Amino acid sequence: MTQATIIATRESRLALWQAEHVRDVLQGRFGLQVELLGMTTKGDQILDRALSKVGGKGLFVKELETALETGAAHLAVHSLKDVPMDLPPGFVLAAVWEREDPRDAFVSNRYAQLCDLPQGAVVGTSSLRRVVQLLAVRPDLQIEPLRGNLDTRLRKLDEGGFDAIVLAAAGLMRLKLASRIRSRFDPVQMIPAAGQGALGIEVREDNTALRELLTQTIHPPTFLSAHAERAVSRGLGGSCSMPLAAHAVWHGSQLRLDAALGDAEQPTRPLLKVQVSAAVTDEAGARALGAQAVAKLQAAGAGGYLPAA
Repeated sequence: MTQATIIATRESRLALWQAEHVRDVLQGRFGLQVELLGMTTKGDQILDRALSKVGGKGLFVKELETALETGAAHLAVHSLKDVPMDLPPGFVLAAVWEREDPRDAFVSNRYAQLCDLPQGAVVGTSSLRRVVQLLAVRPDLQIEPLRGNLDTRLRKLDEGGFDAIVLAAAGLMRLKLASRIRSRFDPVQMIPAAGQGALGIEVREDNTALRELLTQTIHPPTFLSAHAERAVSRGLGGSCSMPLAAHAVWHGSQLRLDAALGDAEQPTRPLLKVQVSAAVTDEAGARALGAQAVAKLQAAGAGGYLPAA
């Protein structure tokens, strides 16, 4: 009897959609027998505090990595933006799949877009990246923390706790909730998080057979874009306690990378924004482009922003 390949996944509706999508592709393309192992992570359990205060987005992946380490699962499927920039020893990011719309979505039951909000409107998000970019455009807004899975956040909006909330468009689209999107932010105005909209597949480094198989599923443009974006975060010691954004877009063979850094302690402080571009053909080139963005941010004064983060 063929041994099943086990996918470790969080149990939120979006995480299950992602895992089921990967399962269906692996079964259809390679004829694998694939099963899901649903798990609840600390990031799912701690909802009363910002992630930046309790350990960061790595709280969403630690239990899944434990399942890989013990052999209870063979691969873990993540929203790539939730994956720490440096994985623990013994784990690798084996594949990055094509990204959905990477933009942030403006969601409101009363207003069509950010500029329609009245003075002092309450906007929900727990992302420091979103906080500093929202305040750069609308310093009058009252930003309130908003944690929980996608359905929980929408319910809190519907209960009247917020005038609007900001979510990743990709998650709403994957769960067929695109009708909740009133507008999408221009990715130059609201630069997405590194890896936003893409799926990342993590495995044990010593599982060479599975790594080789997963290599065949990589979407090269997204893979290289994500490595450039993640190199920015890695170069600045990025974590969710740092209001950092990085997003790369292809223009022919040229990859253009936009990055922004804010101050976690003074969120209305002016953003540092840079843009770099280069012809990129491999992972080394993508990382080098990210390093260029880091150098420009540092030249613009990033050192004075980082202590606060």
